[in-house]
Amino acid sequence: MKILISADMEGATGVTWPADVLPGTPQWERCRSMFTSDVNAAVLGFHDGGADQVVINEAHWSMRNLLLERLDSRAEMLTGRHKTLSMVEGVQHGDVDGIAFVGYHTGAGTEGVLAHTYLANSITGVWVNGVRASEGLLNAHVVAEYGVPVVLVTGDDLTCVDAAGYAPDAVTVAVKDHVSRYAAVCRTPARTAADIRAAAKEAAALAVRYEPVRGGPFTVELEFDAEHLAMTATVVPGVEQCGERRVAYTSETMYEGIRAFKAVTTVVSAAVEEQYG
Repeated sequence: MKILISADMEGATGVTWPADVLPGTPQWERCRSMFTSDVNAAVLGFHDGGADQVVINEAHWSMRNLLLERLDSRAEMLTGRHKTLSMVEGVQHGDVDGIAFVGYHTGAGTEGVLAHTYLANSITGVWVNGVRASEGLLNAHVVAEYGVPVVLVTGDDLTCVDAAGYAPDAVTVAVKDHVSRYAAVCRTPARTAADIRAAAKEAAALAVRYEPVRGGPFTVELEFDAEHLAMTATVVPGVEQCGERRVAYTSETMYEGIRAFKAVTTVVSAAVEEQYG
């Protein structure tokens, strides 16, 4: 059994504030340890549940945050940028039996600790075929095309609620309870590590590949906080403005859809001005 862990940081134990996840800050350095603890607990739990191989795909910011030297020696980690499938890189090779979303968060324009979708700000909402989408939902559509179930999701309590919409059978672990975008009631690393390890052991039983799901076409809409960002996004082929601050595009597969999404966010991030956005 091979498990892929997609590891994001905003949903990690103890993380509540932008500086907690911004590479180079003292708070980020401190929170890297708790992030690593969450991921390592999942590694241990999946092995407890019978996994033969656990691969971690670093999925936050520069994708160089986890402390490799603190991971269980059986783990392998893909770290760094750039990757064909970004947050779920590795799922496309046909040998992954289940995927875990560790340290995930809710989507742009919704309640949740450090809620966003790809860009920390600028994007105020994302919809897929009319359904408001988090990164979890976007990535769930991608992995479904490879017949890989989402078996475990960890993050704040609202992330667990969000996961019920795109992975209803997955085991979930809330490592903190949302108070506001920048505040949460947090459990200690010792407690969350135990909870995640137990959940991953249970989730291993769900790691059974199925026939790939071809759910397309997918119409993806993005809403921005400024009109010029929508205009800028239309330089990506196939992306059209559908409102003052909205753009949309349609892809036959989510493989194509997530790559187009990455292109749009990359172009838009370059158009954000420091003071005025």
